[in-house]
Amino acid sequence: MASSSLPFTSLHPQFVSPNTKSSTTRLSSRRIRASVSEKPPVPAPAVAVPAKGETKLPLKKIPGNYGVPIVGPFKDRLDYFYNQGRDEFFKSKIQKYNSTVFRTNMPPGPFISQDPKVVALLDGKSFPVLFDVTKVEKKDLFTGTYMPSTDLTGGYRILSYLDPSEPKHARLKQLLFFLLKSRRDHVIPEFQASYNELFETLEKEVAEKGKSSFQTANDQAGFNFLCRAFFGSNPPDTKLGTDGPSLISKWVLFQLGPVLKLGLPKYVEELLIHTFPLPPALVKKDYQRLYDFFYESSGSIQDEAEKLGISREEACHNLLFATCFNSFGGMKIFFPNMLKWIGRAGIKLHNRLATEIRSAIRSNGGKLTMAAMEQMPLMKSVVYEALRIEPPVPLQYGRAKKDIVIESHDAVFQVKQGEMLFGFQPFATKDPKIFERAEEFVGERFMGEEGEKLLKHVLWSNGPETQQPTLGNKQCAGKDFVVLMSRLLVVELFGRYDSFDIEVGKSALGAAVTVTSLKRASF
Repeated sequence: MASSSLPFTSLHPQFVSPNTKSSTTRLSSRRIRASVSEKPPVPAPAVAVPAKGETKLPLKKIPGNYGVPIVGPFKDRLDYFYNQGRDEFFKSKIQKYNSTVFRTNMPPGPFISQDPKVVALLDGKSFPVLFDVTKVEKKDLFTGTYMPSTDLTGGYRILSYLDPSEPKHARLKQLLFFLLKSRRDHVIPEFQASYNELFETLEKEVAEKGKSSFQTANDQAGFNFLCRAFFGSNPPDTKLGTDGPSLISKWVLFQLGPVLKLGLPKYVEELLIHTFPLPPALVKKDYQRLYDFFYESSGSIQDEAEKLGISREEACHNLLFATCFNSFGGMKIFFPNMLKWIGRAGIKLHNRLATEIRSAIRSNGGKLTMAAMEQMPLMKSVVYEALRIEPPVPLQYGRAKKDIVIESHDAVFQVKQGEMLFGFQPFATKDPKIFERAEEFVGERFMGEEGEKLLKHVLWSNGPETQQPTLGNKQCAGKDFVVLMSRLLVVELFGRYDSFDIEVGKSALGAAVTVTSLKRASF
């Protein structure tokens, strides 16, 4: 749901998955086989005061520079997308400056972004300052150092671009809370119905063709689920038909294109999407089709919006964005990534998940309920681990409201009012000073008392997993909803199948997963 940055509980590590190397650095695919049979943040003081027994951290100047105007940002952009790649871009600067806090430029730079200069925060200790709205402003920073044209959102600045200090922020977030609360009883049955359709599609295509794209089936199932659960409307039965996912993908490209790598020839891609914004007029008709569907489907939510002082039109644009960009976008990115990590985790984890999930459902009368899922600690841990190791929204931004002090593990840094702060979340949530075997997918990481203590370092929702979204913060309004539907996918998968084979490739938004076999439940 609505998060402020960019595109949705008990838990002690015992099982360690094979440390399989990711295929995200090239377009090749690999086969993966698995078979069962085989409280709010406290503002920092003006100076770092060490606790008793702690070593006082040295005050250091923030290392790094921005280079010559235009040239420096352009070079950093080429390094980020092509010469080094995103992760290596950050790793090389950490090594160069011997610091996880440094100055750099962030894409897109010229000529889309007026000011690409940021202070990068790439560890789990400095990163959380981005959630503290007493220290950082979130106005118009959802996509980073640039903001897409409001022509792409009906002329409105959507909730994701509002700072909590703006009057409309609380009203629009309250509307999303109302939506989630009023439709909560529809989530489990509509998810089961929509994803039963997905699994039937996968099984049919695998039987006929030997493989099936999880992305394609997931896009349709995810969009249908969200519309059925939130608005009681089934897209295939409307004028929209099955076009929703393709219309959304095109519309999102016009917003996120400047920070995506599509796999086109370097200089074609640079000119087409990284240097100048794509004209919103090219997707105006597509967006209107989506808007018409949501306007006709969300009447009762619009009624509530008027009670909150929000026009029906503005409410509809926000409901569209929250559903299509935040929620659908999150499912489009995270579900394939989670399936990839579970697939790589191996036979033992699959066997234990299937056993735990089926046992819990049987003990609850054969019906899947919230109570039944609370009896699945391994399943819950696996979902959190997937959110930790590859969070669906990797980039966060905030602008310093005042002069502040930021601490990394090794030093203290002073940031001036108005400076842009940037965090790359995967480096924060894979911080080896916080997590053991940080680069590995450990299914049981968050089980038990000690595992639960680590949940405060799971940050995918634009805030710690141990905190909740409020009207006054920028944590994802649908935080619990995203966790729930991610759990439901794992439950439905292992309730239905013992094992599966997949091939994993790369896409612009994460993993490209192709299912090559599915083995029905045998116990």
